[in-house]
Amino acid sequence: MSELGSTVGRPSVPQPRTAADVFLSVRDLKIHFDTDDGLVKSVDGISFDLRRGRTLGIVGESGSGKSVTSLGIMGLHRTRRARITGEVWLDEDELIAASDDFVRRQRGRRMAMIFQDPLSALHPYYTVGSQITEAYRVHHPVSRSVAKARAVEMLDRVGIPEPAKRYSGYPHEFSGGMRQRVMIAMSLVNNPELLIADEPTTALDVTVQAQILDLIRDLQKEFGSAVIVITHDLGVVAEIADDLLVMYAGRCVERGTAEQVFESPQHPYTWGLLGSMPRIDRAQSERLIPVKGTPPSLINVPSGCPFHPRCPYADVPQDDATRTVRPELREVGSGHFTACHLKQEERTRIWTEEVEPKL
Repeated sequence: MSELGSTVGRPSVPQPRTAADVFLSVRDLKIHFDTDDGLVKSVDGISFDLRRGRTLGIVGESGSGKSVTSLGIMGLHRTRRARITGEVWLDEDELIAASDDFVRRQRGRRMAMIFQDPLSALHPYYTVGSQITEAYRVHHPVSRSVAKARAVEMLDRVGIPEPAKRYSGYPHEFSGGMRQRVMIAMSLVNNPELLIADEPTTALDVTVQAQILDLIRDLQKEFGSAVIVITHDLGVVAEIADDLLVMYAGRCVERGTAEQVFESPQHPYTWGLLGSMPRIDRAQSERLIPVKGTPPSLINVPSGCPFHPRCPYADVPQDDATRTVRPELREVGSGHFTACHLKQEERTRIWTEEVEPKL
């Protein structure tokens, strides 16, 4: 039996890291929050690997756990109300069990984040140059003049015109696209090995979106960083991602290369996301098809498959497993995983005969 034939259909059990070029390894990450209304299971068992020089896109609706995952990796959920378990390996260092001081030293130097709203992430009382300078001096014992030269260099690299002059500008004096570039400059000032971009193109027009994505891609090639792009926009990940992870209700429902997920999606939720995405490569004869219903409460996640209340194919399996048994993430192709109770042949038939022709 071939190697592929021996693994397809088996549950995806988190394995120890073995590949030398895996820089970020997340294993069964769970982030729960105690609230007055109950336990919020924002992230409920996520596992993936990310290699240097590759880009992972994490997609899903608002409330699916995307941003919480990224903040957990960065160590920004270390509060009394957060229950964090699992493992996050940054090269040879495990971060969940590490001290706050150790994680703080990694943040900004080895891993950095581009936040969703640069206007709120940048301090309004300080110039953008001083904020980039501070981010550099925290990790490098250099003079202010050296740090300023580094900040001006980074502003120039991200395409800010007249960087020496704009160094003294305040965040409100920059456009949305320029503020996003400032955030990227601040994130990359220490040459991090891991860059997380949380909705990097939100509220930007399509021209600026393309410029920001090109910038991230070019800087990744220059620095060799591993990149995570978090978005609800499948058009963004189609443009930039090598691998794709689809989240729903705090869990991974599909994972694979971008080509696998776009060309042969295996989960009904992924089909729904694709159906709600505008297409410009073919004539659109019908309206976009939205995913019916609303995302579930993360306090009261539905039993069984969390997507079953919204899934148009929940009644296809003859038994009641869809509503009672949580589906395991199983390999359906080489490096392609999905968590769905539908049988492989049934998924293939539905995709080819019912779903794909309408997209």
